Amino acid sequence: MLSRSKNSDLLRELVGRRILVLDGAMGTMVQRLKLDEAGVRGERFAGHDPTKDLKNFTDILCLTHPQSITDIHRQYLEAGADIVETNTFGASPVGMEEFALPLELVREINTAAVHCARLATEEFTDKTPDRPRFVAGSIGPTAKQTAISTRVEDPAYRNTTYRAMVDSYYAQVAALVEAGVDLLLPETVIDTLNLKACLFAISQYFADSGRSVPVMISATFDKGGRTFVSGQSVEAFWNAVNHFPMFSVGMNCALGPQIMRPFIEELSKVAEVPIS
Repeated sequence: MLSRSKNSDLLRELVGRRILVLDGAMGTMVQRLKLDEAGVRGERFAGHDPTKDLKNFTDILCLTHPQSITDIHRQYLEAGADIVETNTFGASPVGMEEFALPLELVREINTAAVHCARLATEEFTDKTPDRPRFVAGSIGPTAKQTAISTRVEDPAYRNTTYRAMVDSYYAQVAALVEAGVDLLLPETVIDTLNLKACLFAISQYFADSGRSVPVMISATFDKGGRTFVSGQSVEAFWNAVNHFPMFSVGMNCALGPQIMRPFIEELSKVAEVPIS
């Protein structure tokens, strides 16, 4: 029998009573720090492969500038957020491949990111105990695709495998849960098969560890209301994932509220869980 996190029931109770506010983008907030490549690397990664731009891997700031990441979380909490996302969008083995970073950093980065977010949420919860704040572990889609070929001349080609994606997601999920997140958030989903690998990894980790946390799912749709890579309509996307016992389903990182609104309305008509 799975042991649910202490905040699982509280989250479900709260979302049944009121809207919970999720934070906004991390990338644009990091850009405001105006760090150059050397600033992002800090002393620890100053000698890392010079052909790799770590400036494009903002997750590394959890190690080189943890106070800045915590301050970003604080700004969202001050603006009214109930849930803040960890700065771990690309902190999976597959996500870190393009930056030639060692695999042992996966756990360290995810743990540091949870610590940054936890510092901020506990600070605000202590101020107003009647309004608890929560940490969601952000899990990005990576630059790999399993649903389509990334070579125009070879439709059968894939730059990764389903099994490789499962193993990669598993490593990140384990690190996030063991570091103490309240929720998991596979987000900016553009390839539903990648998401299925992530959800399978989550289920596998929950079964292996005997622990579970609520899972939010958030996809990205184009102007036509289809996922960017797998090309599914909103309803088709829901039908592809509704087998999973998720906490919520929604959309992020798309084309603005006016364009997204009809797609959110469509999702709300078919989904049987809260919407984000």
